Amino acid sequence: MIDTSPSANQIASAAPTGSTAPPDDGGGPMIDSDFETFLTMLTTQMRNQDPLNPMKSQDFAVQLATFSGVEQQVRTNQLIEGLSTRMGLADLAGWIGMEARAAVPAQFDGDPVQVVPATAPEAEAADLVIRNAAGREVDRRPLSMTQESVTWQGVTAEGRPLPEGRYSFEVESRRGDEIIDTRPAEIYARVAEVRADGGRAMLVLEGGGEIASDAVSAVRRAD
Repeated sequence: MIDTSPSANQIASAAPTGSTAPPDDGGGPMIDSDFETFLTMLTTQMRNQDPLNPMKSQDFAVQLATFSGVEQQVRTNQLIEGLSTRMGLADLAGWIGMEARAAVPAQFDGDPVQVVPATAPEAEAADLVIRNAAGREVDRRPLSMTQESVTWQGVTAEGRPLPEGRYSFEVESRRGDEIIDTRPAEIYARVAEVRADGGRAMLVLEGGGEIASDAVSAVRRAD
């Protein structure tokens, strides 16, 4: 009789390892699912084994030990990741109440917004373009190529006040009449909260915006 049932090594290799199928953030459900799959495969192997050459109890014990070891390693990795995230949040808690600089929309409430533009190095001219929450252009200002920051007062070039709301800023760089680059401009926004999201530290800004902590280019004390 030809034994077509999977070997002990094949069953062991079916269990997840550290280099395949990384655990999701929940951890527990995935491990439970993998264990059910492991038991199903092991039961199938036992049912279809050659009765003249049955599976040895030692092989059975090895397979259980292999899966148990992998399970413990996965749980250890998850605990380490969770601890690292909590430590990162503790460090970032000092940012609450401070102003972070990042390429995010600004929540305009009547106070001026400080914008930090970045022009393309090869540009000959550039404009600061302001868009409302719907993405419509509401203002456009020429930029000096050496200008490090701009204070936007919330009015158009003609002096017409704009309503409170969320506005985004981008820099349109030109060479001659050709637009060669368009990129978001950074603004300063006050940090209201620090939280974890899928293992990443996220900053919640006043006005409801969110940004990953590693996307922040500068932090300063609020005025």
